[in-house]
Amino acid sequence: MTADDSAVSHDAFVSIERVSKTYPTRHGDVSAVSDLSLDLRRSDFVSVLGPSGCGKTTLMLIVAGLMKRSAGSVRIDGQPVDRPYTHVGIVFQDAVLLEWRSVIDNLMLQAEIRKLDRAAIRARSLDLLAGVGLKGFEHRHPWQLSGGMRQRVSICRALVHDPPLLLMDEPFGALDALTRDQLNLELQEMWLERRNTVMFITHSIPEAVFLSDRVVVMSPRPGRVAAEFEIDLPRPRRLSMRETPGFGAHVRRIRSLFEDWGVLHEHPLGTAMAST
Repeated sequence: MTADDSAVSHDAFVSIERVSKTYPTRHGDVSAVSDLSLDLRRSDFVSVLGPSGCGKTTLMLIVAGLMKRSAGSVRIDGQPVDRPYTHVGIVFQDAVLLEWRSVIDNLMLQAEIRKLDRAAIRARSLDLLAGVGLKGFEHRHPWQLSGGMRQRVSICRALVHDPPLLLMDEPFGALDALTRDQLNLELQEMWLERRNTVMFITHSIPEAVFLSDRVVVMSPRPGRVAAEFEIDLPRPRRLSMRETPGFGAHVRRIRSLFEDWGVLHEHPLGTAMAST
């Protein structure tokens, strides 16, 4: 489905309307995002794909109110976003944990900053950590954890105050394949339980298809919504689903866009060997 086919929803939880972002540089203005419109329904899990430099992270920061847009508007639950939006959880590729604080104290930071009930947040923190296999690691420090464990802590920290919106910027991009697969399963389980609205940025087409209700593909810079794909695969999804014809069909449809743009291209084997 192309961007022109997608209808604007009047009951969208997140509404992005004709947003643009231009950066001034020594060599002139650079347009990162241009005239981009997108709606996220409540409890949607939406993945955003696109070539490097197309403005995916810029878009996420604009939605969070952490970056000023050059044009357009963003509304969350009907309210305009004109400053940092606080009722949100954000997960970056780097876990961004405080190394001098224990795991549980990193999660309790939310209670301190937001002035929440400490006992309730502590109980929720312990429950979240147990749910991702980190029971018994509450008093370890980040430097004592693997990369996958650190990212689990980061996700728990983003969810501990039960935000309706979760923004994730390539959270598994730096992890090995097996850890990434496991965290995909754990994230799906957590989302199925809580049904937050999720904007998930990734460069992996199979990961986007596996996790999402909808995959949004951004064009090369300046980023616009080039296409949207509804992912009608049943949930809960298992890793074995990636081997099914239906899953493969979704992946191929999305990949074909990147091939059309020349972002992905295959060389005949003889050509590749001749160049070595």
